[in-house]
Amino acid sequence: MSMYPKNMMFTSESVTEGHPDKFCDQVSDAVLDECLKFDPGSHVACNTYVTMGLIIVGGEVTTRARFNVDELVRKLGNDIGYTSSAYGFDVNTCAIVRSIHPQSPDINLGVSQAGGQIGAGDQGLMFGFACRQTGELMPLPILLAHRLAMKLAEVRKSKTLPYLGPDGKTQVTVEYREGKPARVDYVVIAAQHTGAVLTPDGRLMKDEARQEIVAKVVLPVLGGLVDEKTRITVNGTGKFLVGGPQADSGMTGRKNIVDTYGGWAMHGGGAFSGKDPTKVDRSAGYMARYIAKNMVAAGLADECLVQLGYCIGRAEPVSVMVNTFGTGMASEGALTELVREVFPLTPKGMIDHLDLLQQVYRKTAAYGHFGRSDVEFAWERTDATDELLAKAKKRA
Repeated sequence: MSMYPKNMMFTSESVTEGHPDKFCDQVSDAVLDECLKFDPGSHVACNTYVTMGLIIVGGEVTTRARFNVDELVRKLGNDIGYTSSAYGFDVNTCAIVRSIHPQSPDINLGVSQAGGQIGAGDQGLMFGFACRQTGELMPLPILLAHRLAMKLAEVRKSKTLPYLGPDGKTQVTVEYREGKPARVDYVVIAAQHTGAVLTPDGRLMKDEARQEIVAKVVLPVLGGLVDEKTRITVNGTGKFLVGGPQADSGMTGRKNIVDTYGGWAMHGGGAFSGKDPTKVDRSAGYMARYIAKNMVAAGLADECLVQLGYCIGRAEPVSVMVNTFGTGMASEGALTELVREVFPLTPKGMIDHLDLLQQVYRKTAAYGHFGRSDVEFAWERTDATDELLAKAKKRA
């Protein structure tokens, strides 16, 4: 039994690394990585805003690290590809404003505790999810959307499609039959491009370029899931010449559903990027995914949703919830107790167990934090399955 009907259409979206919001997420996480590199005890809540010709980097940062924020931002922008006014933004000539100050001492009072213990950096609720739809134990629609977004970046950077710009969005609608993904029903691609592929009157993107995007991006990624009934729309307004920060301002933390499960599972509302792991939005969000994935990988459920709740300044969670939607090998109450027994749920316990002081955060900031096969994140390991099964057997 699933949380959704057995027969349905479900849609998820992703965005490329050059989407203005994702640009900001990557800047904020690049700042965090630099802080942790030189000072693992850094407390960071970094937010970024970008608009035409301007980047603002601000927030609360307490660290002993010293580095050039402007240089970091410009290097990142060059890596992404915002190097020309042809794409609506040149990171080498834009203005960069910094507004950074230390973390509130009132918050730090509850975070840094005696004996090395760490209190939660804020109150809040976090969800983690896993299911058997894919080998990554993720819902299929969001994985496909991410892969399409990554493919857009790949063919742009390799010059396979040299007219593409950094900005882009993808969307995939999957048809489910009897609870299993059967086919892709609709694909939406928004791909920024230069004037090289406009029709002579400048009004539209050439049809040849649209078909090239289908052939070089959509079909290689979706393969056999596409059939004769699948509908594909590339740049539905007719063209996507004006993109990036020239077309839309960007801010850190505005792509929470893209970052997690594509709308399939619940979300607690807190963003990840720019936050050090004492912020439970991040550490507990990762731990909840780790728990859910190990529960499914161990065969204790086919589908698992985990909720963790925290109070600012307190180490232990105020609540733990497991929901297997009727697919669990034991009751939800028994599985919740098993989770409390096996997994460390204090901020310090989660940071230590998942190696959350490593400088991996910029890698998380585009193409999703979960289900990644191109990078290794500790919260994607399934190394708790043996302990879960052994302790579940003792409880039976």
